[in-house]
Amino acid sequence: MQVSEKAEVLVEALPYIQKFRNSVMVVKFGGSAMEDEELVRGTMRDIVMLEAIGIRPVVVHGGGKAISAALKECGIPVKFVNGLRYTCDKTIGVVDDVLHKVNAHLVELGKEFGGPVCGISGKKVLKAQRTLSTDPATGAKEDVGFVGEVIGVDVSAIVEAIAKGFTPILTPLGTGLDGQIYNINADTAACKIAEAIHARKLVFMSDVPGILSDCKDENSVIETIRTDEIDGLIADGILSGGMLPKIASCVSALNAGINKVHLIDGRKRHSLLLEIFTDTGTGTQIVRPDSIM
Repeated sequence: MQVSEKAEVLVEALPYIQKFRNSVMVVKFGGSAMEDEELVRGTMRDIVMLEAIGIRPVVVHGGGKAISAALKECGIPVKFVNGLRYTCDKTIGVVDDVLHKVNAHLVELGKEFGGPVCGISGKKVLKAQRTLSTDPATGAKEDVGFVGEVIGVDVSAIVEAIAKGFTPILTPLGTGLDGQIYNINADTAACKIAEAIHARKLVFMSDVPGILSDCKDENSVIETIRTDEIDGLIADGILSGGMLPKIASCVSALNAGINKVHLIDGRKRHSLLLEIFTDTGTGTQIVRPDSIM
């Protein structure tokens, strides 16, 4: 790229930088992108850049594959019930330990790139209670162990970190009224945190390029979806399976006041910056029908 072309990129980004300066933006980082160290490093570098230009990022991360690997090493069988990891008393200890290590690594990378970052355990933020899984075929409720649903969010640690100029990086764990630790779905944790801190944007970084009109064609990304179009997309089979709970969380966040929700491919270098600071973007944005495009 020529020097003049680099300058054009910066010029294109300028109005977006001005628009989102001082805005709080929640980024959920997960999926297979977290298994590639170079992608992890690149994502943390991009998050540090967001902070450097005046945006206030808040990161919620997953750790599914690292948890599965640790459970295998410990000889604890991995069991899923309707897509949810069954979490016994031994499993929750491993989950807590692995997420703590993943969090520490992300914080270390952020500091390496010169970012003022800090780790916060979701146990201090998310108030949870035990939940059951619903069998989609029968509607029967099934036990999934120490898997929790969020019943409250204490934003004080996040707000304090942002006020001091830090980028908070959070684990998707919750604590029950009895002190029990619960494993929380990272997508749900990100949505609940975004709602509670009144974030302007919520970005999901995972291992899909966005919502596809043709599931077999990764180039068929739907750039914008309004919430009043979702039922039709479900009826047409475009939204199905594991995407449904994520979409439900997105709609909940939008109804709570989030301006836009973005679904982008964390496997693509700089996808976060491309989605936010370019005219074309890179994934799918979900908006309310009355939202200004």
